[in-house]
Amino acid sequence: MDFSKLTDAIASRSYDKIADICDQLMLQIASQGVAFQDEWPYAVHLLGHIYLNDLNSARFLWKSIPVSIKESRPEVVAIWKIGQQLWTRNYAERYTRRMFELLMSAYSTISIQDTALFLGMNENEATSYVLQHGWTVDAASQMFTVKKHTVVTEQKIDPSKLQRLTEYVFHLEH
Repeated sequence: MDFSKLTDAIASRSYDKIADICDQLMLQIASQGVAFQDEWPYAVHLLGHIYLNDLNSARFLWKSIPVSIKESRPEVVAIWKIGQQLWTRNYAERYTRRMFELLMSAYSTISIQDTALFLGMNENEATSYVLQHGWTVDAASQMFTVKKHTVVTEQKIDPSKLQRLTEYVFHLEH
């Protein structure tokens, strides 16, 4: 198996491409009828989906991993535990990060008290958290000035990938 694209993506820190590369490689290898389960980098593949917040794909991948792999690779099980926590929405840090992103998109200035309330922290923790992310504080007015970030989101599946998947499934069925 040639994992050079995957290795290149990891080396260039293009973590957002890992899941897509793994999905394509898995389809390509499976279509050739090659047994790949023992050598497949399931940990990296799962992390790629979790990094993209594509929990449905991560869950589907987890269900497709053979039991022997789950029993022999504790890192895969540990990664899935993270995925489970995200799936069940049992997360504090993720909530904080998401709420922080919402605050950045909604406010240009916000009070320290409101920020602490939204982030679920006390005022000192909230101040430390937002200052680490580039916000500035006006001590006189007790207000933060929000540093805006551009948030880019892309659609997970484009029509060409969906068409290829449809053709692949059709080929398997007929």
